[in-house]
Amino acid sequence: MLPSYPSVVTELPAPLRERKKQRTRQALIDSALELFTARGFADVTLDELCDGVDVSKRTFFRNFVSKEDVAMAPLQDMWLAVLAELETAENPGRTLLTLLEECLVAALDRIGDEEWARRARQSHRLAQNTPSMDAHNREFCERTTRALLEIAHRRFDVGALDDPRPRLAADMLVSAFHYAIEGWGAGTARPDSADLAARVRTAVAALPGSLTLTAIPR
Repeated sequence: MLPSYPSVVTELPAPLRERKKQRTRQALIDSALELFTARGFADVTLDELCDGVDVSKRTFFRNFVSKEDVAMAPLQDMWLAVLAELETAENPGRTLLTLLEECLVAALDRIGDEEWARRARQSHRLAQNTPSMDAHNREFCERTTRALLEIAHRRFDVGALDDPRPRLAADMLVSAFHYAIEGWGAGTARPDSADLAARVRTAVAALPGSLTLTAIPR
């Protein structure tokens, strides 16, 4: 089961208690990313991570289920924001793939400030060299894809539940995002969410051509 949408996607001001909780969560993310980047994921213990923010393990586990979870939080928050966008999106006849693309770009616009972009690039680079993070990311990706499909089937007429097209549309969006973030994450310029969104649009635009690309013998 996916966690509830993070308060970062909420437009109304959060109560004081919720703001304090969000600050603690963000401090854990920042501390984790800095420690993992400097020393390596495997060499940082949970005790060290908690001590760096002066919180208990109990507080940590109120926010995250594992070291992998906190390390992947920036990108997971983005996908949870995509789900929130899809819950309220209007769709006057656009294809499902276009609708999902617009929700992804809207989520990046909503949460993708400079600090998020910095954290997201750190998280992506760590995952490239950390097998357990990569496995965690794949599992989260599968759950998120299923959640996207659940919302799409509940809110829109996208065919029967056993119709393969909605699943393939969601998979294509995820694949396009993975392609986009590979180039974005390897960049040397200051990370910018607008650049990532532009890369997503370019990748999605290339999908129809990939389906008709002919493999001609050399």
